[in-house]
Amino acid sequence: MMLEFTGEMWFWKGPAPWHFVTVPDEQCGELEAAAALVTYGWGMIPVTARIGGTGWQTSLWPKDGRYIVPVKASVRKAEGLEVGEPVRVRLTVGS
Repeated sequence: MMLEFTGEMWFWKGPAPWHFVTVPDEQCGELEAAAALVTYGWGMIPVTARIGGTGWQTSLWPKDGRYIVPVKASVRKAEGLEVGEPVRVRLTVGS
């Protein structure tokens, strides 16, 4: 399963700070249907993510009935991403 969407990158301060892009509601329904087949626990869904020319392996995190994509510092640096900017994300589920 492949998904592509645009979302705003945001910062979570938490005890372990991280940057995320939230998957839009429409794609969250598709992900929820596939989750039972690919999740490895806690609702995490393994994916290959791509922003621009940078790809990486990660897992989608369930949050508030949706899913969020963690964006690594190396990806933010390589693509020149800033908090609040719209980001085009491509996901391949189950990778």
